[in-house]
Amino acid sequence: MSQFIVEGGRPLSGTIRVAGNKNALQAVLAASLLTDDTITLRNVPETRDRRTILDIMRDIGAEIDEPDAHTLTICARGIEKTALNADLCRQVRGGFMFAGPLLAKFGRATVPRPGGDKIGRRRVDTHILALEALGADIHTNHIYELGAPEGLRGADIFLDERSVTGTENALMAAVLAEGHTTIRNAASEPHVQELCHFLNDMGARIEGIGTNELSIEGVQTLSGTDHTIGPDYMEVGSFIGLAAVTNGSIRIEDAAPENMRRSLMVFRRLGVEVEIDGNDIVVPDFQKLEIVPDIGEAIPKIDDDPWPGFPADLMSIAIVVATQSRGTVLFFEKMFESRMFWLDRLIDMGAKIILCDPHRAVVVGPSKLYGEHLSSPDVRAGMALLLASLCAEGQSVIDNIEQIDRGYERIDERLRTLGAMIERVPSSRG
Repeated sequence: MSQFIVEGGRPLSGTIRVAGNKNALQAVLAASLLTDDTITLRNVPETRDRRTILDIMRDIGAEIDEPDAHTLTICARGIEKTALNADLCRQVRGGFMFAGPLLAKFGRATVPRPGGDKIGRRRVDTHILALEALGADIHTNHIYELGAPEGLRGADIFLDERSVTGTENALMAAVLAEGHTTIRNAASEPHVQELCHFLNDMGARIEGIGTNELSIEGVQTLSGTDHTIGPDYMEVGSFIGLAAVTNGSIRIEDAAPENMRRSLMVFRRLGVEVEIDGNDIVVPDFQKLEIVPDIGEAIPKIDDDPWPGFPADLMSIAIVVATQSRGTVLFFEKMFESRMFWLDRLIDMGAKIILCDPHRAVVVGPSKLYGEHLSSPDVRAGMALLLASLCAEGQSVIDNIEQIDRGYERIDERLRTLGAMIERVPSSRG
């Protein structure tokens, strides 16, 4: 176990490059099981979740080489078993992503309950209902036993919620199903679109990419391909927030601004202006940091929504920015009933926040923050606490940083290039 020692109160400036999208990587790794040919993946982020997913794949017989830190080659020809390791799957949400590919390719799968962040109930009903619609028989008793001995058949599916991973699991099963499948109320986040393009490069026939209705014509086999993972727009949002709260000037390279339209509107509402320079986003220093009220000087509300709405995973970053912005704003986190409970740590640092209920919080800024001994509860809240520590006065200690490592590649090393005083040390708590 490790912890971060952070000295706050220093402007961070310089250039930082965005890592590959960890959520896209999880889906693409699962989809690589759909072919016996070799898959090459580039711009692969070095995260803790990546290591766990690869361990799951190796455990069932996939051959994986890592020629360099950001490149993988995968061959699933030698897979011998379709039951996933429960201990490994408890560590990540992405383990459940293998249900669709294993079912489509081998006609069976045994998948434990998913792990990952403890941010409230994270249902898998959407996955199960979609796979059943494609012809799977599913039995549940603390693990999920899926079977399709006669193969999967295309279907007209309306997802009961616009679930990203549910959409991806249905997609990966449908591409090898017999006949035509329509997935309605589908998620359309950038990493869902990336999975669609990846599958099409392998020989799948998917139309409607980027919309909420996907049309899939099943094929018999898929082939190998060479794919570069797109940039992680959660990192982009985190770095925009980092520059704003530390009063720094940061150029974010390979930021894919087209994926940031709604997020930039939210940051603008918090008083953060950016400049678009080709594929880069530049955050100038000396930001105004003044919350823009609604018409009539009403208190504004920031809430999350499925794509192209404001991503739930950036809510914690926006809240930290709001603590440094002049004015009052209401945050409404709709998706998870436990995701706001990390705010007590931010209040301990000096933030003026009223937690109205599990989903809503009022932030009044600006607040002077002070260093504290903290613990990272999940990936996104952990990164938000790191931002708060970097703008706080004095020293902060952050425990359980393995949570941050799950989603952010070597974040301490990369932030030091911007001037951050951050050190990774063995945890004093064992």
